Amino acid sequence: MTDAQETAAETTLHTTGGAPSDDEVPAAGLPIPLLEPREGIPPVVAEEAALAEVIAAFAAGTGPVAVDAERASGYRYGQRAYLVQLRREGAGTALVDPVGCPDLSALGDALADTEWILHAATQDLPCLREIGMVPARIFDTELAGRLGGFPRVGLGAMVEGVLGYALEKGHSAVDWSTRPLPEPWLRYAALDVELLVDLRDALEKELDRQGKLDWAHQEFDAIASAPPPPPRRDPWRRTSGMHKVRRRRQMAVVREMWTVRDRVAQRRDVSPGKVLGDAAIVEAALALPANVHALTALPGFGHRMGRRQLEQWQAAVDRAKALPDSELPQPGQPLNGPPPPRSWADKDPAAAARLSAARAAVSALAEELNMPQENLITPDTVRRVCWEPPATVTVTTVADMLESLGAREWQRQLVAPLLAGAITARPA
Repeated sequence: MTDAQETAAETTLHTTGGAPSDDEVPAAGLPIPLLEPREGIPPVVAEEAALAEVIAAFAAGTGPVAVDAERASGYRYGQRAYLVQLRREGAGTALVDPVGCPDLSALGDALADTEWILHAATQDLPCLREIGMVPARIFDTELAGRLGGFPRVGLGAMVEGVLGYALEKGHSAVDWSTRPLPEPWLRYAALDVELLVDLRDALEKELDRQGKLDWAHQEFDAIASAPPPPPRRDPWRRTSGMHKVRRRRQMAVVREMWTVRDRVAQRRDVSPGKVLGDAAIVEAALALPANVHALTALPGFGHRMGRRQLEQWQAAVDRAKALPDSELPQPGQPLNGPPPPRSWADKDPAAAARLSAARAAVSALAEELNMPQENLITPDTVRRVCWEPPATVTVTTVADMLESLGAREWQRQLVAPLLAGAITARPA
């Protein structure tokens, strides 16, 4: 049994109200189903007067605030929030509708000095930022689970493994833009923040016991202070099945059809996949159909698609086919960093040897610390250091390079000696 599993077995949850009590012990180690929020399902806040009451209640609450957001991924365009759930001692649980209350900056300001507890914070922070909710301090229970060595770090698995209660997860992939939201969905949403404070407290104790609490705080601070990521360059290159498209003219078709699809999806506020599937775009790129009749014969452009739509997609194909060679996209994405590791042996055998030694050392340390390698140090960071190491290799110069690449202090202290050793080692 690992340290994390021992903690899960020993942890006792203290709750009040409608939640399970301390006296309820799962039979034969089975988790206790958590079926109802302790104060019941709160009303959805969708207008300013009710929001003002929530802001006042949460500002007067105590301790950290649990925060979650629900999006409509796969249904709507973009990743906006369609429901925000909060829970705080003294305030209870609130469900806020960002459609009815699109500006939640006053709520965010009221909680500015409070630690926010989120699960997988990097998923929710972008959509929370869009509605004015920007935390200064966070505690990420998923990341805490990774650092603590827990084998499964989904919210349901963490609540079950650490606290002994089973969350109902049947509505995680529903269309949260639906209005009105059904009661079972609201119950699910409220339960997602029901035990986040308890989970945070248990994980904090476990990380402290393992000597990793300061590491976790450094990670949380880095997430909270990170700027929004820049727009992705050439997002059309991420079309599923793109590996089949090898000719530049075909790549131009993917680019043109992807751009049209994105514009239509944004205008209709639907997921791009509901406008046209990636597989259909790739089929059209490979076939380069000469006319609408040929396009109709391809998978994804069947009889259910109207003539106007077919003409729209064929026009995109025709535009790509008419481009001069100088305007066709280049194969592969422009490299921002070292080449793929599979090519290192041919391009730079010494760098390949450095990378092999570094990977082995990082893997061994990650296993010793009982955490995923990518949380100890990102693979991209290791590749960059090994491909183009400092001119003079010492632990200090490697640590400086790690810092320039975004590694936190705890990572630099642990990893810099390993990478310096891997870089300076003589090949066997």
